[in-house]
Amino acid sequence: MIDFSKVKLVVSDMDGTLLNSKGEISNRFFELFKKLQKRNITFCAASGRQHNSIVSKLDAIKDDIYVIAENGGVAKKGHKVLLSNFLKPEKVLSLIPVLRELKGTNIVLCCNDAAYIESKDARFISLFQEYYHSFQVVDDLMETAKTIPVFKIAVYHFDNSEKFIYPFVKHLNDQILLKVSGINWLDISDEKANKGNALREVQQLLNVNKAETMVFGDYHNDIEMMQEADFSFAMKNAHKDITKLAKFSTESNDNFGVERILEKLVRSL
Repeated sequence: MIDFSKVKLVVSDMDGTLLNSKGEISNRFFELFKKLQKRNITFCAASGRQHNSIVSKLDAIKDDIYVIAENGGVAKKGHKVLLSNFLKPEKVLSLIPVLRELKGTNIVLCCNDAAYIESKDARFISLFQEYYHSFQVVDDLMETAKTIPVFKIAVYHFDNSEKFIYPFVKHLNDQILLKVSGINWLDISDEKANKGNALREVQQLLNVNKAETMVFGDYHNDIEMMQEADFSFAMKNAHKDITKLAKFSTESNDNFGVERILEKLVRSL
């Protein structure tokens, strides 16, 4: 029996974790959120998604939660920006030509108010809108990157990002942060821009420590935030590296893995 009595902050990844395979959040979670709120436990959503996309999923509670978006590129409470980490423009401009050479990839520049793509692939555009609600299709991402600050470059491969993107950019690991953030996605960020650093900022604001933090995740972009919590849970559907790293495990995202643990948390308080 795990003693949850110290928990003051719950942090959850979105895709593959709080969201089911259809991209939905259960009513069960929203009911549990109310119970957590009554017990003065704070909730934080932490995702590689765009901020607008995250809050659209959590619209009913968006003013009451903390949001870490773009894998730690930005963190907000309501409209208040708590931190932001942009990629250096020269790095963005040097990376775009390299990524264009990779067959089967689609490039996304993740910026403050919108995401930018140059792909005309209708299948990708349809899929991409699930993660990026505010976006523009442009003729040349190089021109966009010259004038608009970029939090993150997200790269999508229809088959597998770990096999078909990562091997061709891993030599850049000492210059930028590379994260395989899902089966199809690889994210490129500033070295400081990860969910762990963003979570530490939230913890400091709330005066909460690792022993009082519970985290749920499933993929490599969750590694750093897993390390900031004594109660770290890997989903049953998690990448094997996350399963090894997490201190605990729970059911899959399609079997209410987050909700099951939150119910235990509520009962223990």
